[in-house]
Amino acid sequence: MKKSVMIVGVGGQGTLLASRLLGGVAMDAGYDVKVSEVHGMSQRGGSVVTYVKFGDEPVYSPVINEGEADVIISFELLEGARWLSYLKKGGKLLVNSQKMAPMPVITGTAVYPEGIEEKLAAAGADVTVIDALSLAEEAGSSKATNVVLMGLASKFMGFSEESWQKAIDTYVPAKFLDMNKKAFALGQKA
Repeated sequence: MKKSVMIVGVGGQGTLLASRLLGGVAMDAGYDVKVSEVHGMSQRGGSVVTYVKFGDEPVYSPVINEGEADVIISFELLEGARWLSYLKKGGKLLVNSQKMAPMPVITGTAVYPEGIEEKLAAAGADVTVIDALSLAEEAGSSKATNVVLMGLASKFMGFSEESWQKAIDTYVPAKFLDMNKKAFALGQKA
């Protein structure tokens, strides 16, 4: 068994912490794990992509090619559409409904596309869209959107609740633990 997961978003959304959580959970389950982070123009609000591959056989490269991702976790609506071609047939696309305008939209040279959710579903993807930002704010901070999405992902990944909680304890700073545990639980219930 091998799994390929892409975590995509915009700089500053916490994709790197999310990849550490998933990688930690997979390692705790005894899998060989490879993680790769592609930052792009992350400090300027550009795309950030993280690849997480794990399996019971050796994983030699974390890179995921088009049509290979079992799961894509998208922290922003347009990013979900941008990376859809990387999802394998029958794969799962988990998307935060939040819209963050890219630079061309901000400068007025482009318009944020409409109907993205419908287009994702029409493309044949198994799509789950949630308002992770609102759930994160309910947990105590918009910065916990990433952990809300990992809570949602936990329902589809097959790892134990104990492993997820252990990863949160390991990778989240102590002063933010309670808020992130609440965010994770809200994501699981979404």
